[in-house]
Amino acid sequence: MTATRGLIKTPPSRTPLRPLDVAAVRQDFPILRTLVHGRPLVYLDNAATSQKPQPVIDAIDEFNAHRNANVHRGVHYLSQQATAEYDGVRERVRRFFNAASPSEIIFTAGTTASINLVAQSYGRTVLRPGDEILLTEMEHHSNIVPWQLIREQTGAVIRVIPLTDEGELRLDGLDGLINDRTRIVALAHGSNVLGTINPVRQVADLAHARGAVVVVDGAQSAPHLTVDVQALGCDFFACSAHKMLGPTGVGVLYGRSDLLERMPPWQGGGGMIATVSFERTTFAPSPMRFEAGTPPIAEVIGLGVAVEYLQRIGLESIGAHEANLLQYATEQIAEVPGVRLIGTGRDKVAVLSFVMDVAHPHDIGTVLDHDGIAIRAGHHCAQPLMKRFGVPATARASFALYNTREEVDALVAGLLKVRKVFG
Repeated sequence: MTATRGLIKTPPSRTPLRPLDVAAVRQDFPILRTLVHGRPLVYLDNAATSQKPQPVIDAIDEFNAHRNANVHRGVHYLSQQATAEYDGVRERVRRFFNAASPSEIIFTAGTTASINLVAQSYGRTVLRPGDEILLTEMEHHSNIVPWQLIREQTGAVIRVIPLTDEGELRLDGLDGLINDRTRIVALAHGSNVLGTINPVRQVADLAHARGAVVVVDGAQSAPHLTVDVQALGCDFFACSAHKMLGPTGVGVLYGRSDLLERMPPWQGGGGMIATVSFERTTFAPSPMRFEAGTPPIAEVIGLGVAVEYLQRIGLESIGAHEANLLQYATEQIAEVPGVRLIGTGRDKVAVLSFVMDVAHPHDIGTVLDHDGIAIRAGHHCAQPLMKRFGVPATARASFALYNTREEVDALVAGLLKVRKVFG
């Protein structure tokens, strides 16, 4: 489909898109049958965490009930089964993101852990006093604070790409910001507040021309867009399973193999070594070098099933459905008196942030909750972005493949109720 203002950008398809059967999809998510304060749950907090379909829940339960064992080095049957299943997920995730090799896929605790790994292993190794790290004004704290810690350790300098009033990157001055001192450019693929989809490939081309590497926070893009890390041109890509229909406590770091092989371990322990003596330790190659200790085995298996589920439904169909839903929600909420939308960029993932003139976002969220409507209210771990738009917080509705227009209508009715209560 062709991207239009305010819609999710999905790549053109050579075959007709399969229309998403939302009613059938909803049957896969048992939590959607929950009552909240006696009202049907309207779950619009997907940018914080998505819900799990029954196949993911079953896969985790089945592993724990029938195949639970530690992976790698075990010679007994259960360990061999667990290892085969665990290692199979790495290949499945490799295909999902079109990485060149399974060795480029590292399992972590989530997006935050992935970015910290890159900062502490790659960043601490290459950065020198006066070197520059380039971020954007829309970054989540997870893509700010790790770089601030590295700045203190190395003497590097952080610079920031500013935003337009619509919430898009100001690219007109990017040539000046990316210079011969730039070593790392770290940016969100999709903003968790604005929804803005950033032109990662364009930024990556400029960065690579100056010898910098590109670190992408893909927490908000992996559940909604077809992500091809090679086509994006990124050097590192981080995401979390729990935002893409999977369990909490596990995520992915993609890294280019030539970079990973030069990077020292971030954490030490079992599983990441080749040999250990009291005099010297040698380390395993990637990805094992970066996976110290017992991994979250059941959660990784759940991630594999979530990836399989997304592929079976079809990310292009999901993107088209969410784009339609976002457009409808944007139009409807903009008609509510006293609402100001925050983030009106051209290409967006299905995130809609707003403020109201009569109520603080926390009050909005509380009123909506009494009607069974779950949204997020606060600074969304993006305080510099709140400062840029002159607000302490926003209310945020974020959509997923199982959301409907009827749920948008319930949200709008809830906002009119907020206005009646506080206005």
